Amino acid sequence: MTENRARTVFLLAHTGRAAAVRSAELVVKGLLRSGLGVRVLRAEARDLPLPQEVQLVEEATPQCLDGCELLIVLGGDGTLLRGAEFARASGVPMLGVNLGRVGFLAEAERDDLEKVVDRVVSKAYEVEERMTVDVVVHRNGDVVHTDWALNEAAVQKVSAERMLEVVLEIDGRPVTGFGCDGIVCATPTGSTAYAFSAGGPVVWPEVEALLMVPISAHALFAKPLVTSPDSVLAVEVLPHVPPGVLWCDGRRTVELPAGARVEVRRGAVPVRLARLHHASFTDRLVAKFALPVSGWRGAPH
Repeated sequence: MTENRARTVFLLAHTGRAAAVRSAELVVKGLLRSGLGVRVLRAEARDLPLPQEVQLVEEATPQCLDGCELLIVLGGDGTLLRGAEFARASGVPMLGVNLGRVGFLAEAERDDLEKVVDRVVSKAYEVEERMTVDVVVHRNGDVVHTDWALNEAAVQKVSAERMLEVVLEIDGRPVTGFGCDGIVCATPTGSTAYAFSAGGPVVWPEVEALLMVPISAHALFAKPLVTSPDSVLAVEVLPHVPPGVLWCDGRRTVELPAGARVEVRRGAVPVRLARLHHASFTDRLVAKFALPVSGWRGAPH
Protein backbone atom coordinates (compact mmCIF):
# COMPACT_ATOMS: atom_id res chain seq x y z
CA MET A 1 0.00 0.00 0.00
CA THR A 2 2.83 2.38 0.90
CA GLU A 3 4.59 1.57 -2.36
CA ASN A 4 1.42 2.27 -4.35
CA ARG A 5 0.80 5.57 -2.53
CA ALA A 6 4.00 6.90 -4.07
CA ARG A 7 2.41 6.37 -7.48
CA THR A 8 0.15 9.08 -8.91
CA VAL A 9 -2.32 9.09 -11.78
CA PHE A 10 -3.69 12.24 -13.40
CA LEU A 11 -7.38 12.19 -14.34
CA LEU A 12 -8.90 14.32 -17.09
CA ALA A 13 -12.64 14.11 -17.73
CA HIS A 14 -15.40 15.71 -19.80
CA THR A 15 -17.27 16.95 -16.74
CA GLY A 16 -20.14 18.24 -18.84
CA ARG A 17 -21.31 14.66 -19.35
CA ALA A 18 -23.12 12.76 -16.61
CA ALA A 19 -21.47 9.54 -17.82
CA ALA A 20 -18.04 11.10 -17.37
CA VAL A 21 -18.86 12.22 -13.83
CA ARG A 22 -20.03 8.73 -12.85
CA SER A 23 -17.03 7.13 -14.54
CA ALA A 24 -14.59 9.52 -12.86
CA GLU A 25 -16.07 8.75 -9.45
CA LEU A 26 -15.66 5.00 -10.02
CA VAL A 27 -12.09 5.32 -11.29
CA VAL A 28 -10.98 7.65 -8.50
CA LYS A 29 -12.43 5.47 -5.76
CA GLY A 30 -10.87 2.35 -7.27
CA LEU A 31 -7.41 3.92 -7.53
CA LEU A 32 -7.50 5.41 -4.04
CA ARG A 33 -8.73 2.13 -2.56
CA SER A 34 -5.67 0.44 -4.09
CA GLY A 35 -3.31 3.01 -2.62
CA LEU A 36 -2.57 5.14 -5.68
CA GLY A 37 -2.64 8.91 -5.58
CA VAL A 38 -5.00 10.79 -7.92
CA ARG A 39 -4.51 14.32 -9.27
CA VAL A 40 -7.24 16.45 -10.92
CA LEU A 41 -7.56 20.00 -12.20
CA ARG A 42 -9.35 22.14 -9.62
CA ALA A 43 -11.66 23.56 -12.31
CA GLU A 44 -12.90 20.04 -13.10
CA ALA A 45 -13.02 18.93 -9.47
CA ARG A 46 -15.88 21.35 -8.84
CA ASP A 47 -18.12 19.16 -11.00
CA LEU A 48 -16.88 15.82 -9.64
CA PRO A 49 -17.81 14.12 -6.35
CA LEU A 50 -14.20 13.56 -5.23
CA PRO A 51 -12.80 12.45 -1.86
CA GLN A 52 -10.51 14.83 0.05
CA GLU A 53 -7.46 12.65 -0.68
CA VAL A 54 -7.49 13.76 -4.34
CA GLN A 55 -4.71 16.21 -5.20
CA LEU A 56 -5.94 19.40 -6.88
CA VAL A 57 -3.84 21.54 -9.25
CA GLU A 58 -4.71 25.06 -10.30
CA GLU A 59 -3.30 25.52 -13.81
CA ALA A 60 -3.64 23.27 -16.86
CA THR A 61 0.06 23.19 -17.77
CA PRO A 62 2.39 20.31 -18.68
CA GLN A 63 3.98 20.72 -15.23
CA CYS A 64 0.74 19.70 -13.53
CA LEU A 65 1.59 16.11 -14.55
CA ASP A 66 5.02 16.17 -12.90
CA GLY A 67 5.50 12.94 -10.98
CA CYS A 68 2.51 11.21 -12.59
CA GLU A 69 3.01 7.82 -14.21
CA LEU A 70 -0.17 7.89 -16.29
CA LEU A 71 -2.86 10.21 -17.65
CA ILE A 72 -6.36 8.70 -17.72
CA VAL A 73 -8.80 10.53 -19.99
CA LEU A 74 -12.58 9.97 -19.81
CA GLY A 75 -14.65 11.33 -22.70
CA GLY A 76 -15.23 11.46 -26.42
CA ASP A 77 -12.80 12.23 -29.24
CA GLY A 78 -12.55 15.93 -28.33
CA THR A 79 -11.61 15.16 -24.73
CA LEU A 80 -9.11 12.54 -25.86
CA LEU A 81 -7.45 15.07 -28.18
CA ARG A 82 -7.32 17.53 -25.29
CA GLY A 83 -5.64 14.80 -23.27
CA ALA A 84 -3.18 14.24 -26.11
CA GLU A 85 -2.04 17.86 -25.70
CA PHE A 86 -1.16 17.14 -22.06
CA ALA A 87 0.44 13.80 -22.96
CA ARG A 88 2.67 15.26 -25.68
CA ALA A 89 3.81 18.23 -23.64
CA SER A 90 4.55 16.19 -20.50
CA GLY A 91 5.71 12.88 -21.99
CA VAL A 92 3.26 11.04 -19.70
CA PRO A 93 1.42 8.13 -21.41
CA MET A 94 -2.32 8.62 -21.98
CA LEU A 95 -4.92 5.91 -21.40
CA GLY A 96 -8.23 6.88 -23.01
CA VAL A 97 -11.65 5.58 -21.99
CA ASN A 98 -14.24 6.24 -24.68
CA LEU A 99 -17.49 7.80 -23.54
CA GLY A 100 -18.39 9.08 -27.00
CA ARG A 101 -19.13 7.44 -30.33
CA VAL A 102 -16.14 6.03 -32.24
CA GLY A 103 -13.12 6.85 -30.10
CA PHE A 104 -10.20 5.34 -32.03
CA LEU A 105 -7.76 6.96 -29.60
CA ALA A 106 -9.39 5.22 -26.65
CA GLU A 107 -8.11 1.95 -25.27
CA ALA A 108 -11.23 1.03 -23.30
CA GLU A 109 -14.99 1.60 -23.19
CA ARG A 110 -17.09 2.72 -20.23
CA ASP A 111 -18.02 -0.91 -19.42
CA ASP A 112 -14.32 -1.67 -18.88
CA LEU A 113 -13.69 0.76 -16.02
CA GLU A 114 -13.07 -1.86 -13.34
CA LYS A 115 -10.59 -3.63 -15.63
CA VAL A 116 -8.91 -0.29 -16.37
CA VAL A 117 -8.40 0.33 -12.66
CA ASP A 118 -7.05 -3.20 -12.09
CA ARG A 119 -4.61 -2.90 -15.01
CA VAL A 120 -3.37 0.49 -13.88
CA VAL A 121 -2.86 -0.68 -10.29
CA SER A 122 -0.91 -3.77 -11.41
CA LYS A 123 0.95 -1.84 -14.15
CA ALA A 124 -0.40 -4.34 -16.68
CA TYR A 125 -0.17 -2.03 -19.65
CA GLU A 126 2.30 -1.25 -22.40
CA VAL A 127 3.19 2.09 -23.94
CA GLU A 128 3.40 2.79 -27.67
CA GLU A 129 4.37 5.99 -29.44
CA ARG A 130 2.14 7.62 -32.04
CA MET A 131 3.56 9.82 -34.75
CA THR A 132 2.58 13.50 -34.79
CA VAL A 133 3.08 16.31 -37.32
CA ASP A 134 4.70 19.69 -36.87
CA VAL A 135 3.04 22.55 -38.77
CA VAL A 136 4.60 25.83 -39.89
CA VAL A 137 2.73 28.69 -41.59
CA HIS A 138 4.74 31.09 -43.78
CA ARG A 139 3.69 34.46 -45.19
CA ASN A 140 5.97 36.50 -47.45
CA GLY A 141 8.92 34.36 -46.38
CA ASP A 142 8.30 34.83 -42.64
CA VAL A 143 7.13 32.22 -40.16
CA VAL A 144 3.85 33.56 -38.77
CA HIS A 145 2.55 30.51 -36.87
CA THR A 146 3.71 27.11 -35.62
CA ASP A 147 1.60 24.23 -34.34
CA TRP A 148 1.35 20.46 -34.19
CA ALA A 149 -1.25 17.71 -34.53
CA LEU A 150 -1.78 14.08 -33.60
CA ASN A 151 -4.55 13.46 -36.13
CA GLU A 152 -4.35 16.12 -38.82
CA ALA A 153 -3.63 19.65 -39.95
CA ALA A 154 -6.49 20.78 -42.19
CA VAL A 155 -6.39 23.79 -44.51
CA GLN A 156 -9.99 24.81 -45.20
CA LYS A 157 -12.00 27.52 -46.90
CA VAL A 158 -13.71 30.18 -44.84
CA SER A 159 -16.37 31.40 -47.24
CA ALA A 160 -19.18 28.95 -47.96
CA GLU A 161 -19.78 30.34 -51.46
CA ARG A 162 -16.13 30.46 -52.62
CA MET A 163 -13.69 27.60 -53.08
CA LEU A 164 -10.18 27.66 -51.68
CA GLU A 165 -7.57 27.84 -54.47
CA VAL A 166 -4.41 25.91 -53.59
CA VAL A 167 -1.28 24.32 -55.03
CA LEU A 168 0.02 21.14 -53.40
CA GLU A 169 3.71 20.42 -53.00
CA ILE A 170 5.64 17.35 -51.81
CA ASP A 171 9.35 17.43 -51.03
CA GLY A 172 9.87 20.80 -52.67
CA ARG A 173 8.14 19.91 -55.95
CA PRO A 174 4.64 20.99 -57.09
CA VAL A 175 2.12 18.17 -57.57
CA THR A 176 -1.15 19.78 -58.62
CA GLY A 177 -3.43 22.73 -57.98
CA PHE A 178 -7.19 23.15 -57.85
CA GLY A 179 -10.16 24.72 -56.16
CA CYS A 180 -11.51 22.77 -53.18
CA ASP A 181 -13.13 22.95 -49.77
CA GLY A 182 -9.82 22.07 -48.15
CA ILE A 183 -6.83 19.76 -47.76
CA VAL A 184 -6.22 17.35 -44.88
CA CYS A 185 -2.62 16.47 -44.00
CA ALA A 186 -2.88 13.51 -41.64
CA THR A 187 -0.90 10.95 -39.68
CA PRO A 188 -1.75 7.22 -39.68
CA THR A 189 -3.56 7.85 -36.38
CA GLY A 190 -5.60 10.56 -38.10
CA SER A 191 -6.44 8.34 -41.08
CA THR A 192 -9.60 7.22 -39.25
CA ALA A 193 -10.61 10.79 -38.35
CA TYR A 194 -11.15 13.78 -40.67
CA ALA A 195 -9.09 12.22 -43.49
CA PHE A 196 -11.39 9.19 -43.43
CA SER A 197 -14.46 11.40 -43.77
CA ALA A 198 -12.82 13.12 -46.74
CA GLY A 199 -12.33 9.79 -48.53
CA GLY A 200 -8.77 9.01 -47.54
CA PRO A 201 -7.36 5.52 -46.94
CA VAL A 202 -7.25 3.80 -43.56
CA VAL A 203 -3.60 3.39 -42.54
CA TRP A 204 -2.56 0.96 -39.82
CA PRO A 205 -0.92 2.83 -36.90
CA GLU A 206 2.37 0.95 -37.17
CA VAL A 207 2.79 2.15 -40.78
CA GLU A 208 4.93 5.29 -40.84
CA ALA A 209 3.55 7.63 -43.49
CA LEU A 210 1.97 11.02 -44.12
CA LEU A 211 -1.36 11.53 -45.91
CA MET A 212 -2.62 14.38 -48.07
CA VAL A 213 -6.37 14.18 -48.74
CA PRO A 214 -8.33 16.78 -50.77
CA ILE A 215 -11.81 17.78 -49.62
CA SER A 216 -14.37 18.18 -52.44
CA ALA A 217 -11.77 19.14 -55.04
CA HIS A 218 -12.90 20.55 -58.39
CA ALA A 219 -10.30 18.65 -60.43
CA LEU A 220 -9.72 15.52 -62.50
CA PHE A 221 -6.70 14.52 -60.43
CA ALA A 222 -7.47 14.94 -56.75
CA LYS A 223 -6.64 11.57 -55.25
CA PRO A 224 -5.48 10.97 -51.68
CA LEU A 225 -1.68 10.75 -51.52
CA VAL A 226 0.40 8.64 -49.14
CA THR A 227 4.02 9.73 -48.76
CA SER A 228 7.16 8.84 -46.86
CA PRO A 229 7.16 9.82 -43.17
CA ASP A 230 10.21 11.93 -43.98
CA SER A 231 8.44 13.90 -46.73
CA VAL A 232 7.52 17.56 -46.32
CA LEU A 233 3.97 18.37 -47.43
CA ALA A 234 3.05 21.92 -48.36
CA VAL A 235 -0.22 23.65 -49.20
CA GLU A 236 0.01 27.09 -50.78
CA VAL A 237 -3.05 29.33 -50.76
CA LEU A 238 -2.96 31.26 -54.03
CA PRO A 239 -2.68 35.07 -53.92
CA HIS A 240 -5.73 37.23 -54.69
CA VAL A 241 -8.22 34.62 -53.41
CA PRO A 242 -10.39 34.54 -50.27
CA PRO A 243 -8.44 33.58 -47.11
CA GLY A 244 -8.46 30.11 -45.62
CA VAL A 245 -8.14 28.74 -42.12
CA LEU A 246 -5.84 26.15 -40.54
CA TRP A 247 -7.27 23.69 -38.03
CA CYS A 248 -5.00 21.40 -35.99
CA ASP A 249 -6.84 18.37 -34.58
CA GLY A 250 -10.05 20.40 -34.82
CA ARG A 251 -9.02 22.25 -31.65
CA ARG A 252 -6.58 25.00 -32.55
CA THR A 253 -7.14 27.39 -35.44
CA VAL A 254 -5.46 30.30 -37.21
CA GLU A 255 -6.49 32.35 -40.25
CA LEU A 256 -4.56 31.81 -43.49
CA PRO A 257 -4.41 34.96 -45.60
CA ALA A 258 -4.11 34.75 -49.38
CA GLY A 259 -0.58 33.73 -50.30
CA ALA A 260 0.01 31.79 -47.07
CA ARG A 261 2.04 28.59 -47.18
CA VAL A 262 1.47 25.68 -44.77
CA GLU A 263 4.25 23.12 -44.33
CA VAL A 264 3.61 19.81 -42.59
CA ARG A 265 6.32 17.36 -41.58
CA ARG A 266 6.83 14.52 -39.15
CA GLY A 267 6.62 15.80 -35.59
CA ALA A 268 9.68 15.88 -33.37
CA VAL A 269 7.65 14.80 -30.31
CA PRO A 270 5.30 11.77 -30.39
CA VAL A 271 2.26 11.13 -28.21
CA ARG A 272 2.61 8.12 -25.91
CA LEU A 273 -0.47 5.91 -25.54
CA ALA A 274 -1.00 3.25 -22.88
CA ARG A 275 -2.31 -0.07 -24.22
CA LEU A 276 -4.12 -2.68 -22.12
CA HIS A 277 -4.27 -5.52 -24.65
CA HIS A 278 -2.88 -6.72 -27.95
CA ALA A 279 -6.05 -6.67 -30.04
CA SER A 280 -5.18 -6.18 -33.70
CA PHE A 281 -6.02 -2.92 -35.42
CA THR A 282 -8.11 -4.97 -37.86
CA ASP A 283 -10.38 -6.09 -35.02
CA ARG A 284 -10.53 -2.54 -33.67
CA LEU A 285 -11.51 -1.24 -37.12
CA VAL A 286 -14.27 -3.84 -37.51
CA ALA A 287 -15.63 -3.14 -34.03
CA LYS A 288 -15.53 0.66 -34.20
CA PHE A 289 -17.25 0.87 -37.60
CA ALA A 290 -19.45 -2.22 -37.10
CA LEU A 291 -18.17 -3.64 -40.40
CA PRO A 292 -20.03 -6.64 -41.86
CA VAL A 293 -17.81 -9.72 -41.63
CA SER A 294 -20.42 -12.48 -41.40
CA GLY A 295 -19.54 -15.41 -43.65
CA TRP A 296 -15.81 -15.11 -43.03
CA ARG A 297 -14.22 -18.57 -42.76
CA GLY A 298 -10.58 -17.70 -42.21
CA ALA A 299 -7.48 -19.36 -43.63
CA PRO A 300 -7.68 -23.14 -44.12
CA HIS A 301 -5.86 -25.22 -41.48
